[in-house]
Amino acid sequence: MQHKHKTKTSELKGFQEAMPEWVPQPIQNYLGHTEMGIPIRALARHQGCHASTILRQIRRIETLRDDPLVDGMLTTLGLRNPAEGTAPAEGEDPIAWAEGFRLLGKLCERGAVLAVAAEMDKAVILRVLPGGESARTGVVDRSVAEALALKGWITSDNPGRITRYTITPAGRNACAELSATVDADQTAGPVETAQRPGIGRIRYSAQESPVSALARRRDKDGQQFLSDAQVRAAEQLREDFELARLGPRLKSVLEAFQTTLDVTLLPNRPEAGTPAGRAEARVIQALQDLGPGLSEVALRCCCFLEGLESAEKRLGWSARSGKIVLRIALTRLERYYATTIGASSAMIG
Repeated sequence: MQHKHKTKTSELKGFQEAMPEWVPQPIQNYLGHTEMGIPIRALARHQGCHASTILRQIRRIETLRDDPLVDGMLTTLGLRNPAEGTAPAEGEDPIAWAEGFRLLGKLCERGAVLAVAAEMDKAVILRVLPGGESARTGVVDRSVAEALALKGWITSDNPGRITRYTITPAGRNACAELSATVDADQTAGPVETAQRPGIGRIRYSAQESPVSALARRRDKDGQQFLSDAQVRAAEQLREDFELARLGPRLKSVLEAFQTTLDVTLLPNRPEAGTPAGRAEARVIQALQDLGPGLSEVALRCCCFLEGLESAEKRLGWSARSGKIVLRIALTRLERYYATTIGASSAMIG
């Protein structure tokens, strides 16, 4: 009996070493029982809780396997069986905190969903625009989407060939916590705060971009203040900006760069031909086409997601003038994208 107990203890230790640290404990309990055959009582004894607690966790997670993303991640994690010679897993979370903040921030926006098809290795973030069209605002590796679902940050009510996920209250809370990390860490992340005399702090909004809010407004004739095409142009610029990881690198040179749009001012530039390098080149070319002034309001409102009122104060403009200048900038940006990469440029990736 003692030998059997030692065997189970050894199996449990080996299993825990094979599990990434980021995997929630209930998931570890589920996989330990279903994949390794570790008894529920052994799991409970190891964690100092009642066996019924472990049993409820296992039953709840079993019901989640109808979700294709959850099932996919559980299958991947279940392959990490030390009894079969699988190497111990790396402890790094597939969702880096900055990447998670970027994705969750987009999913917090009104009308945003994450869509994934059964046969695809990528998922996309879509947002319904005020005019009824959909814009693709981001591309996500399937493993990252699976981790979002496994953590309970996104959920779907109707799995199918194409499953759509929305952010959960837990996901919104996680976004708020990651936002606090951005505030505390001034050196990392695709979306950053910037500081210079006269500009104050530019801070990413975890809830909704200024362009999204402005797009819901109507002009005096009852028409959309921003067209769907203008919103898509703003999303294109924002996605490229984030892919290029420009935020941290612009922090120290923001004033000079916005005035001159001189690319040589940017430190630590990515290699040309890499995804980040191509994204940076697209951002620079778009901003250079806009020119000083229009490029600054586009950079602030589309990329740094600074509010219009704040941008007006920073730039010394009169109240309520920012929305007019921003619309002019987006009109020109839309025209630029249409003439350089075509009308299909809304398909970001």
